[in-house]
Parts: sequence; structure tokens; C-alpha cells
Amino acid sequence: MNRRQFLVTATSTAAALPALAQAKKSYTFGLVAKSQGNPVFQAARVGAMDAAKELGAKHGLTIKVDWRTPNEEDAQKQAENVEQLVLAGADGISVSCSDANKLTDAINKAVSSGVPVMTFDSDAPRSKRFATFGVDDVKCGEQVMAELGKAMGGKGVVAILAGNQNAPNLQQRAQGVRNGAKAFAGIRIKETYYHKETPQDAAAKVEQVMQANPDITGWAFIGGWPLFTDNALKWPPGSVKAVSVDALPPMLQYLRSGHVQILLAQQVYEWGWQSVALLLDKIHFKKNPSAVHVVSPLVPVTKANVDAFAKNWEKWLPK
Repeated sequence: MNRRQFLVTATSTAAALPALAQAKKSYTFGLVAKSQGNPVFQAARVGAMDAAKELGAKHGLTIKVDWRTPNEEDAQKQAENVEQLVLAGADGISVSCSDANKLTDAINKAVSSGVPVMTFDSDAPRSKRFATFGVDDVKCGEQVMAELGKAMGGKGVVAILAGNQNAPNLQQRAQGVRNGAKAFAGIRIKETYYHKETPQDAAAKVEQVMQANPDITGWAFIGGWPLFTDNALKWPPGSVKAVSVDALPPMLQYLRSGHVQILLAQQVYEWGWQSVALLLDKIHFKKNPSAVHVVSPLVPVTKANVDAFAKNWEKWLPK
């Protein structure tokens, strides 16, 4: 993955130089992810810290990242953290919304207070945020289904594992899976299954559903929650096909074993990197992105490239 390919370049024109001369030399950007324990957000934090260091050095600035993320997913705590960041004097905020309805008011209040806000991973589309960075969630679900349908030979019964039913990004991914299934006349969607977003709850949900529905021959994991644990998929490799979003270190074993046919990796390190880059562009360089939704493509991970991809995590999750 080429991070530079997706980096939003912060540049200024000669006409802007007088204004930039008056710009601040120190910024604090608040980042509010969904949960501390999820490795995707740990990688995002590393990306934000790296961006603060690299972009600060490049532009002669001091950039601080104020990480305020609940230990477990809690939209109300996220909203409170956004409010606290405003009171603490943050120059800009980036948040991954567990529940768009609960975050929208907090985002709008921050913007009304003069603090620009963007989202990453999971958006609050009705809020006054100036940008959102992440996958196109509907297309993400469609891509999951396209890969799963191919692996299933175009026929069978599919279950969708969908996490938090209040998360707008997951709702859209699940809809994308259902949309994508229409391309396969021989595939039927059994149901969409929601659950608490912990590895244990997700794995238990998969086991429970499989015991009650032995006709299921394919799983669309729109998040990789059960694959964070060992021995979560009880079927013999290949007997039930599975495609999952994300490609975290614990998940790679399921790809190698053949329990999962392909992983579609979100650029989780970029969530943090781009949060800092976009906020810096907005606040220091007075520059908005060319589109409100800055799309981050999924990266396919297969048996052929899994070892090369795994090396990314040595940087994204330093020991």
C-alpha cells in the first residue's frame, strides 16, 4: 500500500503567503475513535502520531494529537469527549461515529464554537462536519458480496455479520451486501445478524447462527470481529466460504488456514494520518478537500500477498 498515494497534499499559493504568515505555529487536533481495544483504531492512532510528527517537521509546526477514545464503544461518551475537546481548546476534531444520531449534535455544537470537525471510518452525514475519510460503505458491502459469490460458485445461502446496528457505516455495508447478492441468481441472503462488537460476542453469534441454520454456506463479515479470536470458525476449511472486511494480524491465520477466502483491508493507519492532514489543510492552509467524502479504497489480501501485507502491522502496531 502506498500511503503517499492517498495523502492529501497541503500546499499554499503565493497569494496566500501573507495570510499564512499570521497563522498559528502550534495546533492540537482531537481524535475520537470508537474504542481503545480495537486494533484498527490503535493503528489509526499511530497514523495520526506519525502524521503530526512528519507534517509538523515539513511545515515548521508543532502538532499535538489529543486522543480521547472510550475504552469500549459508547456513543454518549464520544459526544462528551467531543465537547471536552472544544472546552480544552482543540483546534480541530476528527471522530469515528458509533451512532451518528448521538454525535451529530455534539459535532454541530463544536462547529458553531469555531472548531472544524471531520469524521473517519463512520460518518455523521447530517452533521456540519467538513469532510469524511474512509471507504464507500455501500460499495464495500458490494465488494464483499462479489468476492463471496465468486468463492461460492454463485450459489448457496449467505449470512451477514453486521456488528452494531446503530452504526451508519455498518448499515450501509450490510445494504451493499444485499445489493450485491442480486447479481447471483443462485444465492439467497438468510439474514443480517447484529451483535456487540467484541470478538467473543461476534464469535458466539456466528456459532449460535450456524447451529440453528446448518444450511448457511457463506458468511459476509462486514467487520472482522470474530476473527480476532482463535478457533472462531468451527467448520472445516472451505466447507463454508467467508469473506471479511479488515485484515488485522489475528485475522490472517484464517486466510492462511483456508477458513476465509479473502480479506478486504481498510486503510486503518490512514484514518489517523488523513485526519491530521485534512485538519491541517482546513485550519492552517484554509483549504478544503475537493470532495466531502475522501474515499479510501479497500486493499485485497489473499494467500498470495498475506505475508507481505502482514509486515505493515510491524509499523502500525509497534511493540
